[in-house]
Amino acid sequence: MGEGRWARAGRSAWRIGAVWAISTVTMLVLAGLLPDFRLQSAAGDSATRIGVTAAIGAGVFGLLTALVWPLIVRALLLVPALVLGLLVFFLNGSLLLVALSLIPDGRGEADPETAVVVAAVMSAVASAASTALAVRDDTAYRRRLYRLADRRRRRAVAVAGPRTPGTVFLQLDGVGHDVLRDAVDEGLMPTVASWLGHGPDGHATPPTHRLTPWRTDWSSQTGASQLGILHGSNHDVPAFRWYEKDTGEVVVCNRPSSAAELQRRAVARAGDAGLLTVDGASRGNLFSGGADQLALVLSVSARRGRANRSRAGYFAYFSDPANAVRTAMSFVAEVVRELGQSTRARLRRTRPRVGRGGLYPFVRAFATVVERDVVVAAVIGDMLAGRSAIYADLVAYDEVAHHSGPRSADAEQVLARLDRSIALLAKVAEHAPRPYRIVLLSDHGQSPGETFRSRYGLTLGDLVRAGCGLPVPRRARRTHSGAEARAAVRAALRRPVEEGAEERRPAKGREPVVLASGNLGLVSFPDVRGRMSREQIDRRHPALLPTLANHPGIGFLLVRSEEHGPLVLGARGAEIRLDELPDDPEPGELPEPLREFGPEAVAAVRRTDGFPHVADIMVNSSYEPYAEGASGDGEVLAFEEQIGSHGGLGGAQGRPFLLSPYTLSPPAADGAEPVGAEQVHRVLRRWLREAADGPQIPLSVERPPHGGAENPRPGEPAEEQFAADDRAVEDKTH
Repeated sequence: MGEGRWARAGRSAWRIGAVWAISTVTMLVLAGLLPDFRLQSAAGDSATRIGVTAAIGAGVFGLLTALVWPLIVRALLLVPALVLGLLVFFLNGSLLLVALSLIPDGRGEADPETAVVVAAVMSAVASAASTALAVRDDTAYRRRLYRLADRRRRRAVAVAGPRTPGTVFLQLDGVGHDVLRDAVDEGLMPTVASWLGHGPDGHATPPTHRLTPWRTDWSSQTGASQLGILHGSNHDVPAFRWYEKDTGEVVVCNRPSSAAELQRRAVARAGDAGLLTVDGASRGNLFSGGADQLALVLSVSARRGRANRSRAGYFAYFSDPANAVRTAMSFVAEVVRELGQSTRARLRRTRPRVGRGGLYPFVRAFATVVERDVVVAAVIGDMLAGRSAIYADLVAYDEVAHHSGPRSADAEQVLARLDRSIALLAKVAEHAPRPYRIVLLSDHGQSPGETFRSRYGLTLGDLVRAGCGLPVPRRARRTHSGAEARAAVRAALRRPVEEGAEERRPAKGREPVVLASGNLGLVSFPDVRGRMSREQIDRRHPALLPTLANHPGIGFLLVRSEEHGPLVLGARGAEIRLDELPDDPEPGELPEPLREFGPEAVAAVRRTDGFPHVADIMVNSSYEPYAEGASGDGEVLAFEEQIGSHGGLGGAQGRPFLLSPYTLSPPAADGAEPVGAEQVHRVLRRWLREAADGPQIPLSVERPPHGGAENPRPGEPAEEQFAADDRAVEDKTH
């Protein structure tokens, strides 16, 4: 062990010396290039003397930067990022002027403007050199994260770490059950493979974790799933984005104001503040889960002042210059990687394919590098601080799979990098002050397929407008679908079938609002209060519902009838009265158009129909399952520009996973699959209660008049349902 310490000390000393030498050379070069920057006396000095002066200046500047920089970051925690970026240049220049003033005999001198330039160049070169020497050294990176977390831990009161286990919930956003299983089989995720009993070289080892699929709600997207998982209720979240007639606003799950409102509604309905209210931490999530420790949490990101602790995650991580430069270099590398991969896809004419230009390379790099690094560092700090419950979201795979495809080589590379992050956290758990159980889970999967627009030449919005007899873009009018829709309108309105006939533009506010969430579309008529019935829609736009239901790219519609209640409409006049079907019909008894979507679709669609803000018309794209025995779960048609999508029913998007240690009870009795994010919330609550230090008791809030959380079994309180679910599992496992 002594030799190991001396070896590490030697490597660290070598790196410091190398960076010092590079900084000295940089200062000499700048002194030769900039007329207002000198490192010698007015009478001139020898080359040796100038070199010594540069070495002293570089050393003092580096020392001041190392000592003062963390203090600057803390002092400027509430300063906006752009202002902080500008201040950094001036503060660095000031530090350089101080360093030059400490050189003996006044041999260092620079104008203030020149000092800013010199300081910026030297900081960039020194940090880049330091990081480049160890950028691929995961051990060095881990030690830097240890030091970062240890500084926070030393500021806390020193107490003995609890011996009861803590729990880390790590969400791999968008990774479906089958994608994870196949990645393990193909050797892309060796850490996860080892947990499942797949040892190196194919040798079996005792598994430590069980892999369980679960079923999402109809809205198979992060907003609905994570709200249900963290807060116990995703009631009235019909999609990723939807129009609310009572406010005239479009709610978008990844908009800070919308996320804050959705969290408020969930807390009021569920009757508690969330999964993480007791000594919890929420990292990189849309919602807080009731945690006090927050970093990159969207629902609180719009707050101003000290109440917004979420932004502190960035500052805590980037206060270490080595972390900042490592992430910056990886960011640039990811941008270059995306440019190369998208160019290769274009040259190979890969199909399906969507545009990946504009800002997307930078968005991808943020998701796959910056967000990952900051969240992983925050989780490491939480583990070393001994927090009881940690929930973190890594969004890298989901972002890449949207544009490259869920089973593309690009997405597989991301899975491999995520596995390295998992391995890092598992290693950190060995040094934590308490034992930790690491649970991996996902919020949804992704279903592949080309876009609705690329296949048919028009968007869902174009098709709806055509079905309403409204003007559509010329490109849409020229498509077969657009022509059929226009002909149907003329026939329904008994107008002459003439191309080029002038269409009437409706009064302002009467045009439909058409929104897309993956392969789920929502059509609302804002001028009609409340939800329009099928009969009202037929009277106003007699061709609209037949146009949508008979389109080959649309699987089914959900509308509500004044006479028959919720109706599912399909092609060739197919109609299902949901009130006449059981929640779990036998597969052979399920009629078209829901047959391809499986028996779970009935309960999912019926539940959404009861939401106050469900759209007038809910549109699910068609689903094309593969032939029996073929690999994969089939394809959908996204109404957005995505070739890997989620948000509706059909295929792998609705089948995420839970990967939990065997020390925890099974997610459900008899090997059943949990259904819905709210049930997953109850599973995670049970796992937290299984810790020896007692139940995870949420902060109580006043219950709403309707009685709190939505009950799958009407008439039974939610708490009794949770207890009954737990007893059912315990009866099967003990």
